[in-house]
Amino acid sequence: MNPIEWGALMFGVMLLMLAVRIHIGIAMLLTGSIGYVFVAGIDPLMSYFKSVAFSRFSVYDLSVVPLFLLMGQFATHGGLSRALFRAGNAFIGHWRGGMAMAGVTACAGFGAICGSSLATAATMGQVALPELKAHGYSGRFSTAVLAAGGTLGILIPPSVPLVIYAILTEQNIAKLFLVAFFPGVLAALGYMLVIAIVARVSPTDAPAGDRFTWTQRMKAIIETWPVLLIFLVVIGGIYGGFFTPTEAAAIGTVATAFVAWKSGGLKGRGFLECMYGTAASTGMIFMILLGADVMNVFLVLTQVNVALANWVINLHVSPVAVMFVIIIIYLVLGCIMDSLSMILLTIPMFFPIVMGLDFWGLDPESKAIWFGIIVLMVVEIGLITPPVGMNVFIINGMAKDVPMKETFKYVMPFLASDLLRITLIVFVPSIVLFALKIQF
Repeated sequence: MNPIEWGALMFGVMLLMLAVRIHIGIAMLLTGSIGYVFVAGIDPLMSYFKSVAFSRFSVYDLSVVPLFLLMGQFATHGGLSRALFRAGNAFIGHWRGGMAMAGVTACAGFGAICGSSLATAATMGQVALPELKAHGYSGRFSTAVLAAGGTLGILIPPSVPLVIYAILTEQNIAKLFLVAFFPGVLAALGYMLVIAIVARVSPTDAPAGDRFTWTQRMKAIIETWPVLLIFLVVIGGIYGGFFTPTEAAAIGTVATAFVAWKSGGLKGRGFLECMYGTAASTGMIFMILLGADVMNVFLVLTQVNVALANWVINLHVSPVAVMFVIIIIYLVLGCIMDSLSMILLTIPMFFPIVMGLDFWGLDPESKAIWFGIIVLMVVEIGLITPPVGMNVFIINGMAKDVPMKETFKYVMPFLASDLLRITLIVFVPSIVLFALKIQF
């Protein structure tokens, strides 16, 4: 077989391994290594192994990943999610479906200091599910709302998948964070609109709550000051030129740790649980990174990615059609893979294709950032699509009396909102790229 055939074969073997539930990092490492041996031999592979781990893990920008993960752990143990939910509920809980909207706004606020969708879903599920149930919201609607709201954890900066995309494509992390902020807000507003529609179509699923006084509202909003302060320090510090993203992540982690300590969240085993959780998540991400490096080097060796890019470019079809094919592939992969794995596996193949096409006359940097936001939005859909839908699994694990199929049924309107938003940004890139013109 020629190298391209070996590349296609090993890629298929890797997908087969994923189908039998082998970890994505192990699957990519094994198939990449075996394919490398058949194409180039064992000695070149051993020579590559001598340096690949150090060259990958010594990248300075990667230190952002464990810092943001640790910041999310501290935020979880610090009770910040509860304050955010109370504040949202105080202002809009009296609307029909308002408490569910408060859950979405709390997810967005928590995502601003977390960077992880799964952590956002798990934390907000613990806080909001009991409250929604106590106020008469149906279990199927409550779980769907929080599963969808959890995706805001990676849409609202800081975002771990966006950091990985920036490193893979050599883009500016600060610019990606800046551009991602508005689509994240747009997603939250879209989810709130879906809640409002469902609340009117099916009032029994989302009743109105109690009205709070302005004194109660002010007290609730004041309790969220740590979140606002940490967000302003981290994001404001980056765009004010005071910190690099890595430095901002370190400062945000220290600030979040202080809040968690003051609230008593680090007592007993709290601190160790934060460390263990961060270590486990970091180890998993870095294992996937290592496997992706080996797999991608093998694919480069076989020239599969170049052949694919040239084939697509020479099809003479509309660049927008190519973009929608890429989006469909992501939607299919999202049914069996997590967001980070999709990014690591596909970006080396799709990025050259996108950069070789003309989209609305965008310059290379704008095109790379625009594509990164589209990828981020598409992979977050995978967190709530069947059969994997990790956010749905997490939320339903807390509401065992709600059938999984009922939650997926009520997730569908949120998926429609996601697809509408993605389509809008594909055709009107300026919706997100206008932020690049902001001067600090």
